[in-house]
Amino acid sequence: MSARPVKRSLTLRGHRTSVSLEDEFWHALRDIAAEKGKPVNALAAEIDEARGIEAGLASAIRVYVLRHYRTPR
Repeated sequence: MSARPVKRSLTLRGHRTSVSLEDEFWHALRDIAAEKGKPVNALAAEIDEARGIEAGLASAIRVYVLRHYRTPR
């Protein structure tokens, strides 16, 4: 388990940005994107659009992943 965040680049609506997340969150984000049949960048862009201005993108992704796995399917 990696406790240190890992910085990776994403492209959100044509704009490059970097996000630091723990490996487990990167893996979960990729799994969710695959489950939804969309690229990771597209899912990250949706999360970015839905987040409030008080939340950073990394935090918004962590909360999205947590809610995804808490929601009964």
